[in-house]
Amino acid sequence: MRPVIPYVTAALLFGLGVYGVLRRRNAVLVLMAVELMLNAVNLILVTADTTVRAALPHSGQVFALFVIVLAAAEIGVGLAIVLQLYRLRASVTVDDVPLTEAPAVVAADRGEGEK
Repeated sequence: MRPVIPYVTAALLFGLGVYGVLRRRNAVLVLMAVELMLNAVNLILVTADTTVRAALPHSGQVFALFVIVLAAAEIGVGLAIVLQLYRLRASVTVDDVPLTEAPAVVAADRGEGEK
């Protein structure tokens, strides 16, 4: 097997994922672009496992399995964050997400609570 074809395919997938993360404004599409990058890494791990003689047999496939588990956990947490963002802001646009918010002033700190 020629390992050049899977490596080039993985590089194209990874590049497409990076482009999607940098250019997309929708949070769901950003998560899909991250999944593309993780799938490119899986393709590289499995290809390297079949072409390179390692000290541990099938180690690339085991690492690919760990990446799949990590991707599933990332999608679960990411979709929960996106749903909460949609409930609060009615939009999943990444540009509208405030990274810092002013702390809420408690009524007791202003002196209005005591009369």
